[in-house]
Amino acid sequence: MKFSLKILLWMIIVMALALGFSGFYLVNYVFETSLEREVGQALDESSILSFAFETAALSVPSKYSILPDSTVEEIASNLETGGKSSSRLLRISDEQKNVLYVSDGFEADFTLLEQTSETMKAHQVIQTKERYYIHTGTSVNVLGRILYLETMRDVSEVFSERSIGFSLYRRVTLVMLLTGMVIMHLISSFLTKPIRLLTKATKRMAAGDYSYRARQISRDELGQLTRDFNRMAKALKRNIDKLEEEIQAREEFMGAFAHELKTPLTAIIGYADMLRSHKLDEEKSFMSANYIYTEGKRLEAMSLRLLDIIVAGKNKPELLLFSARSIFEYLQEMFVGSRNMEFQFQYEEGNMMAEENLIKTVLVNLIDNACKSSEPGSGIEISGFALEKGYRFMVRDHGIGIPEEEKRKITQAFYMVDKSRARSKNGAGLGLALCTEILKIHHSELEIESEVGKGSCFSFILPTDAGAYEERKTGRKAEKR
Repeated sequence: MKFSLKILLWMIIVMALALGFSGFYLVNYVFETSLEREVGQALDESSILSFAFETAALSVPSKYSILPDSTVEEIASNLETGGKSSSRLLRISDEQKNVLYVSDGFEADFTLLEQTSETMKAHQVIQTKERYYIHTGTSVNVLGRILYLETMRDVSEVFSERSIGFSLYRRVTLVMLLTGMVIMHLISSFLTKPIRLLTKATKRMAAGDYSYRARQISRDELGQLTRDFNRMAKALKRNIDKLEEEIQAREEFMGAFAHELKTPLTAIIGYADMLRSHKLDEEKSFMSANYIYTEGKRLEAMSLRLLDIIVAGKNKPELLLFSARSIFEYLQEMFVGSRNMEFQFQYEEGNMMAEENLIKTVLVNLIDNACKSSEPGSGIEISGFALEKGYRFMVRDHGIGIPEEEKRKITQAFYMVDKSRARSKNGAGLGLALCTEILKIHHSELEIESEVGKGSCFSFILPTDAGAYEERKTGRKAEKR
């Protein structure tokens, strides 16, 4: 059953119970009040008749010491016909409660008479056929006799009004329930509309439409639920997009990895088979062995780079404070005179908080990448600048440059802008991927500026102390120079 129908059903049940109990109480209260008023009037009338009977008895001639039965009947007859209402009914009984006079239509039994005594009055509501009466009983002490006076007051109208009241209230209740049903159906439909919109959104998302958002139509708790749902959907879409990108990157990685393995392995297998199956002269044997050695070293370098990327992604850096001087002295010893390049080192004194060996690895890879993308004899500039809360390293070359559309991809493993050029220099496209992973665990990032034909500039910033490191960890970046 729909939630809106449940709300409607429960509201109708509550309304029916509320109207039923309140109607019963209201009609019954009016009835009891009217009946109580009639009872009071009946008792008052009984007292008046009793007083009238005593007064009439006093006018009896003094020759009677005891009121005779005939006089009692005469007085009772006068009292019955002397009232304004023709519906007055009387019954008078003697001391032994034998009936002396009774009005036509007086159909009450003798139960109340048995309960009436000289000191006690009694009354009851009785039903005879289709009429209702208030039956009263009282004693009358006249001329040495104790008589019992009973009256019957017709109150059928009060009971008739109660029946009419209940009938009318049932009709009113039915009309109110039908009206309330229509109104509550509209209200429940309006209140549950956000839920229907959320249901529609979940179905669309279940069908694969992760960009669909539920429309917010209220600012209450359901509106807040809609906002939270849309935020969840947005986060879910980001995660799905990220997973799809990771899956695509993984597929590209596997394809590139298989291709990078295939090329050297093909050469190794081919030259090994040549050495195994043919008798070659010394020069060809050396050339074949040299190819096998060269491609084997390339596979070894590629496997070591992959291992470094995996290790860098899983380990946390051991942060220590060290100087820029030690980094640049290490780089000068490694590269100056070892490559056919013009290296220029320029740096400012400064300290930084990082793991020194990993930062050396980053800079070595960046310089090595610059050498591979530049012509022999080209200049490569390695510089360092102290900032307010960080230290910036820069490696600039004047080589082939990187097209704008390639910048986002060059940090992916095995991706190479110029594959033939990179392979000719024993490259596998893993250097920048390793740099990215190392800088990521230092809460830094590689910044790339490049122009095709004019060269590239790679830079990154490291924090100068623990406080600056925490700032970068929480997403605040140091000022660029």
